[in-house]
Amino acid sequence: MDEIVNKVANSKLLVFDLEDYYPDDHVIAVDISQWLFGGFILKEAEFREQLKNTDWSLYEDKYVALFCSEDAILPAWAYTLVAVHLAPFALKVIHGDKKTAIIDWYQDILNKLDYTEYFEKPLILKGCSKKEVPNEVYTLAIQKLMKVSKSIMFGEACSAVPLFKKK
Repeated sequence: MDEIVNKVANSKLLVFDLEDYYPDDHVIAVDISQWLFGGFILKEAEFREQLKNTDWSLYEDKYVALFCSEDAILPAWAYTLVAVHLAPFALKVIHGDKKTAIIDWYQDILNKLDYTEYFEKPLILKGCSKKEVPNEVYTLAIQKLMKVSKSIMFGEACSAVPLFKKK
């Protein structure tokens, strides 16, 4: 009987796994309605007082997504005032939902990465993950990886879809 050889393990293919950079608990969504009267009316004096009494240290070193779950009409300064309180603690404050903040997290990570190990190498952009990596992040990653790699496939080594090959 012939020995079973793992051709994938012996290949020069490198795997770029976006899940390795997933923010886990580094991204938090904060609903501004918690500081509104009845959840949807902004009373400026009460709003300011509640913000003043909030423990902002809970957001230390986090990407914070500010949103309002209620159909409240809010002045632009409401979000800005919350951001003023968050800024000394949070790494970044984003006006939007958690997914938007996760995409922003990845964009910052991808901009800082050293891609030299992928230079002129065949690459698989891992597509199956246990964590919910937004599709938009794959679009960001492929643009970075195309600049350095020889070729890029998407998915797993056993069923990869070719995406890019340098001419």
